Amino acid sequence: MKHTTSDRAVVLGAGIAGLLAARAVAETHGEVVVVDRDPLEPGPSPRRGVPQGRHLHGLLARGHDELEATFPGLVAELVRAGAPQGDMLANSRLCLGGHRFRQGLSGLAALCVSRPALEAAIRRRVAALPNVTVLPRHDVVGLVGTVERVTGVRLIARADGSPAVETPADLVVDACGRGSRMPTWLELLGLPRPAHEEVRIGVAYATRTYRLPPGTLGDDLVALCGPTPARPRGGALSLLEGGRCIVTLMGVLGDVPPTDPDAFLGFARDLALPDVYAAIAEAEPLDEPVTHRHPTSVWNRYDRMRTFPQGLAVVGDAVCALNPIYGQGMTVAALEAGALRRSLARGAGLDSAAFQRDVGRIAGGAWALATGADLTFPEVEGKRTPLTRVLGGYVARLQSGASRDPRLGAAFLRVSSLIDPPSALFRPTTVLGAMRAGQPALSPG
Repeated sequence: MKHTTSDRAVVLGAGIAGLLAARAVAETHGEVVVVDRDPLEPGPSPRRGVPQGRHLHGLLARGHDELEATFPGLVAELVRAGAPQGDMLANSRLCLGGHRFRQGLSGLAALCVSRPALEAAIRRRVAALPNVTVLPRHDVVGLVGTVERVTGVRLIARADGSPAVETPADLVVDACGRGSRMPTWLELLGLPRPAHEEVRIGVAYATRTYRLPPGTLGDDLVALCGPTPARPRGGALSLLEGGRCIVTLMGVLGDVPPTDPDAFLGFARDLALPDVYAAIAEAEPLDEPVTHRHPTSVWNRYDRMRTFPQGLAVVGDAVCALNPIYGQGMTVAALEAGALRRSLARGAGLDSAAFQRDVGRIAGGAWALATGADLTFPEVEGKRTPLTRVLGGYVARLQSGASRDPRLGAAFLRVSSLIDPPSALFRPTTVLGAMRAGQPALSPG
C-alpha cells in the first residue's frame, strides 16, 4: 500500500469531523484517503470507534444549516428516511436552568436523527466523490515528517497484522476524536506537547430506546431537562427515524444514571421536567440501557503553539472535547470544516498555524458557553470572576423570562445553537425582557 502520488490528503477518522474535513479538502486535493480503524458498515449502525454513538445527539441549528450547505438535499434525504423535523422551540418541551420554556416559533430547525444514521448518510456522500477513498480497518501509528512539515502517516492494516506502511501526504488531518494521540506524535517529531485546559464535570449517560404509543407527544419531537446546581440530574427524549424514541438520562459530578430498567425509570421520574418519565412509563422498551462517561472536558491549545508543522491540521474532538450535554460537537466540527475549506480556497496550500488559530476561535466560543454553564455548579473547579458571576445571574433571569416569553427562549436558543454570538443576548429588547423576569427560581414544581 505504498503510495507515491502527490497532491494527496489523508484524513484520520471517519466520524462526523473527519467526513466533513474530507469533503472540504476534496475540493483542492487530487486524492483524499479517509482512514478509520472500524469496519464501517454501509448502513447506520453503532460502531466501536464512536462509543457515544448509541446516545442521543443534538444537531444544533447552526450545524443543521452548515450540513445542508455542504451537502444540499441531505436534510430532505434524512426526512424521507423517517427523521422527524420541526421547530426547535415550537416542537420541543425544554426545561433549562430549572425553567420550562414557553413554546413558540423560533425559526430554528430541529432535525431528530440518530448519530449512526446521520454519519452513514454523510459517509455515503463523501465516499461517492470520485477522488475520495475510505480505508476502514486501519490503525494510524504515527506521523512522518519533521518539526517544519508533516509529509505523511504510518498505517497498519488491522486485518492481517502487516507491518506499518508509510503513506505520503501533502496534508494530514487529524479527526481521531478524544482518543487522538497527536500530542505524543508531535513530541516524537521533536515538538512540545500543546498546553491544554480542562474542566472536570463528571458527566455520565444512560440511554434506552422505546416505541411510544401513538400521539404520546402530540406535535412535539423533543423533551429536554438540563441539570442545575439545585437539581443536578437531567435527561432528554427525542423521536427518531424508524418510529423510535431515544431517551438519554444524565448525571453530573459522579451521579451515574442506572442501567437497571426499574431504576432507570426511577431516575427519569426524578427529573424537574415530568414529560420524559410520563412518555416512557408505559412505552415499549426496544433494548437495554447502555452507559457512557465523559469525566473531563479538554481543550488542546494547538492554536497557541509557537511552532506548528505545515501539512497538518487538527479538528473536532481531537482539539476540543466539549461537555456533550450541550450538543455542540457536531456543529463545531462543521464550522471547522468550513474554515478549512475557506483556508484551502485561498490557494498556495494550507497555512497550518493560521488554520489552528481559526480552529481555536471556533472551539473557544463553544468552550466559553459550555464551561460557563458548567461553572454554575459550585463543585466544578475552574476560574470564576465577578464578570462570570454577573453573566450567570443574567442568563438565569433570561431563562426565567423564557418561561413566559418565547421570544426570550428563541434568543437564548439562537446563542446556544451558535447562530448568534453571545453578545446578542444583550440587545435592548432581550435585556428588558430578562430584567422583567424577576428573581429566578431554579426548581419548578
